[in-house]
Amino acid sequence: MTPDTKLRFDQALLPDGWSRNVTVTVRDGRIANIAVGSQAETSTERHAIGIPGMNNVHSHAFQRAMAGMAERRASEDNFWGWRDQVYRIAARTDPDSLRAVAALAQIEMLECGFTRVGEFHYLHHDRNGRPYSDLANMSRALFDAAAESGIALTHLPVFYAHSDFGGAPPEFGQRRFVCDLDTYADLLDACVSGAADLPDALVGIAPHSLRAVTPGELHRLIDLAGDRPIHIHIAEQLREVELCRETTGTSPVRWLFENFPVTSNWCLVHATHIDPEEVAAIARSKAVVGLCPITEANLGDGIFPAKDFIFAGGRYAIGTDSNVLIDMPEEMRLLEYGQRLATRTRSALATKDHASVGRSIFESALYGGAQALGTSSGLTVGAAADIVSLDGNSLYVLGRNDDFLLDSLLFSAGSKIIDCVWRNGIRVVSNGVHAKRQIIEEGFRKILPRLME
Repeated sequence: MTPDTKLRFDQALLPDGWSRNVTVTVRDGRIANIAVGSQAETSTERHAIGIPGMNNVHSHAFQRAMAGMAERRASEDNFWGWRDQVYRIAARTDPDSLRAVAALAQIEMLECGFTRVGEFHYLHHDRNGRPYSDLANMSRALFDAAAESGIALTHLPVFYAHSDFGGAPPEFGQRRFVCDLDTYADLLDACVSGAADLPDALVGIAPHSLRAVTPGELHRLIDLAGDRPIHIHIAEQLREVELCRETTGTSPVRWLFENFPVTSNWCLVHATHIDPEEVAAIARSKAVVGLCPITEANLGDGIFPAKDFIFAGGRYAIGTDSNVLIDMPEEMRLLEYGQRLATRTRSALATKDHASVGRSIFESALYGGAQALGTSSGLTVGAAADIVSLDGNSLYVLGRNDDFLLDSLLFSAGSKIIDCVWRNGIRVVSNGVHAKRQIIEEGFRKILPRLME
């Protein structure tokens, strides 16, 4: 048992609101005690502002290698043209390069305040589409990266069997993704075993999309899931919605709800193109919508009707998806700004509980993300000590207290005021820089030329 660590914050955001002079006692990676209004002890680390670590609900780590490489006009200048470039990177990625790219993405996540990531992982097989002798070989590269970076992991191995609705055969570019149900069940078992070596790692399941699974396969996957998180891409692109209507006679979200029991362990990723009835149905189900505003803007997906969804009582989380830019405050800022542009209002996502937009979005994403990733969040006794401190000397927070700190984080300062990050009680970021940045950067520099060939 390691000695207790005590962290003292002048201000800290607790589940019931902001408190002053907060001492958090960390024992074996968990929060053992929280004392409010306490006197500082000589041995206590002192910090200005403490907030909970954020959850990144949706990431494809390998795509970090192509950040900035897909911003040229193409013959099909939309999501589907971009996807062709993703397949080219996917074809070159092996376990060593995946580990190096994922480790870099994960330290960037930690440096901007994400402390847990949901890794929606579909690169399972070798470059020719043949299963590795260890089915979880590529997943183990992600586990190794998480062990090095220190980030918490909810691993979401993807089931992918078809290229389109109606059970269409997979395309050549999808050869590394494809499993049958028996192979996937074995892969899931191997992932559960492999993740057991990481502190508080979890494993869920991820049917890739309604395009990639048949109804019978989805029934089997839900049985495999039990009470694990279930994540699925849905209604991200208009073409997807139109093809679903042609094949099934209805939209993706409506078809899913008519045929399967969607409950609180589901995360519907994107759900961009939905109508008011679908907004209400998702909200009633208590499922979480996984929103990735930077990627959705980058790909020209469209804007999710978040204001209406929140008014209906819906739950949402944020994710970095393609990892074209990894920035926790920017995801939330762009989420709000998209709603302002769509509705021509301000303070679009403020809730009835909080007039502060920053507080409303931050807490909605925090707790929605925790639900979607199968964990808990917040600075509370018993929880993992996943804590972020903000630089109290920054001019961006000068003279600000309480919710104004979150408003400043999201709308003016951004991640530049993130000072320290503790994950499972270990300080992994100091002065905004990850402790292993240099060595992880070196690993990334070595493998990148091979991926760019």
